[in-house]
Amino acid sequence: MTSEGSVGSFEGRGDRSLDRAIVTLAAPALGALIAEPLFLLADTAMVGHLGAAALGGLSLAASVLQTAVGLMIFLAYATTPTVARLRGAGDLRGAVSAGIDGLWLAAALGVALAVVGWWVTPALLRAFGAGASVAHEASVYLRISMAGLPAMLLVYAAAGLLRGLQDTRTPLVVAGAGFAANAALNGTLIYGVGWGIAGSAAGTVLAQWGMVAAYLVMVARHARRVGASGAPRLVGVLRGAHTGFWLLLRTASLRAALLLVTYVATALGSNELAAFQIAMTLYFTAVFALDALAVAAQVLVGDRLGAGDVRAARIVLRRCVAWGIGGGLALGAVFAALAWVIGPAFTNAADVADLVVPAVLVLAATAPLSGLVFVLDGVLIGAGDNRYLAWTGLLNLAVFAVLAGAVLLWRPTGATGVGCLMGAFAGGYLAARAATLGLRVRGSRWLVVGASR
Repeated sequence: MTSEGSVGSFEGRGDRSLDRAIVTLAAPALGALIAEPLFLLADTAMVGHLGAAALGGLSLAASVLQTAVGLMIFLAYATTPTVARLRGAGDLRGAVSAGIDGLWLAAALGVALAVVGWWVTPALLRAFGAGASVAHEASVYLRISMAGLPAMLLVYAAAGLLRGLQDTRTPLVVAGAGFAANAALNGTLIYGVGWGIAGSAAGTVLAQWGMVAAYLVMVARHARRVGASGAPRLVGVLRGAHTGFWLLLRTASLRAALLLVTYVATALGSNELAAFQIAMTLYFTAVFALDALAVAAQVLVGDRLGAGDVRAARIVLRRCVAWGIGGGLALGAVFAALAWVIGPAFTNAADVADLVVPAVLVLAATAPLSGLVFVLDGVLIGAGDNRYLAWTGLLNLAVFAVLAGAVLLWRPTGATGVGCLMGAFAGGYLAARAATLGLRVRGSRWLVVGASR
């Protein structure tokens, strides 16, 4: 669907037209979302041949980078609904200008984080307590990668702008080209030039800035088409920062829940931790499909509310929920089929492989709940209901802390421990999120119409 299309065209033509709109937006978004973690996979595959110290250093550096960049996902989630609302209201110039303001905010945050990150890298690595050789490799990778941090955030914001214009294909093409360039550059710099782990970091940085260049060309074309200026608007940048704060708080609560569940898994034992991490790897890989549906929900809801069409926004909600639950059921069937296979595929340790089964079965049973949560989250982000998401995110985290604390106090081991912990996360935590999100969409306070919330 191009930026000239209209998601409003489904109205009056039944659910099939809306279903096509959802798939048209979600399918390319899924490809782009999957392409992003491929950067790390490519780095891991190539650096892995440099030795254990280099691979350990990459793992350590990636943990730091993913935490920092993951918290900045709000740059996409704040830009997409803002642009979609303005577009739905018929203000294409304002929509593109708002997206450009998001780019300037991303650039400012990226530069600030890069400077701070480069300065505090030694202290960050010391906090992990890694050995000297691993810490050295991590320091080399992390400090070079800081040059690409502004590019990572600019990619988030630019993708959010284009998605708000109902263009999810361009981010897919850019992500695919970026992955190919990253692999080629890394191979050349690591082995051809002999830079080792420094070559991996440098290749990724160059690929990221190449993606930014491609995005800026596309944004410039949109700006010329609608007569928008490329200069930042202070009011727009500050508005984006305010919106982003609430989404940052929401994302931080999600990250805290992941850290907490990892901490409890670690306390249960090394075998339990290994099995739990294998199951979570399966979960995070598969739910990209659900996240793609959430992107479609953001765009469609934002557009219809911008157009002042509450009825259509509720239709979008209903159909996206159906897709989310249906997608969850499909994923659940896949999880159940893989329950006895995924463990041996990841480890030769029979004790660990056996423990993966109960965790994956819990994921299979709760997958429809995951689909519901992802979609409702996308609907409320699309509606700009970010303050509610932030505060209830903290409430949900508190609920999960109680559940995780109970598992920690009980400390069951073996299959019981892994199953209970996954139940607390995939069942209890997601159920709390579903409850708070569901209560909100049942009412009307999230249905604020107009070009801005």
